[in-house]
Amino acid sequence: MRNSFGLCLAFCFAIFELGSAIRCYACQDYSGSCTKTQDCSLDDACLSLHVRGGDIIRRCIKNSECNFNELSIAYPQVESFSYKCCTSNLCNGAVSISGGKPLLGLLVSLVGIWWCMH
Repeated sequence: MRNSFGLCLAFCFAIFELGSAIRCYACQDYSGSCTKTQDCSLDDACLSLHVRGGDIIRRCIKNSECNFNELSIAYPQVESFSYKCCTSNLCNGAVSISGGKPLLGLLVSLVGIWWCMH
């Protein structure tokens, strides 16, 4: 019975993790070695905006504002840029590592459901 309780508790934590907000890098630099992070809102994405000349802006952004027109208005001083928006933890870093948390959460959830039913 004790094992069932532990797995059911793990299941609940896994479900909670799947619905939580993301974390993004938040800085502006030329080096690409950003370490400062920021907790975002539930409807946010992580922005990585590359300015011609090498400057990179990283931060949280509303998912609906992640398009060329909105970014041009938000950064009128920037003449030429490319950008990427993503929705997993710390995905706007120099090296994008696909987050395993959602997959791990799903696996733990499935095992928890199976264990709780037996």
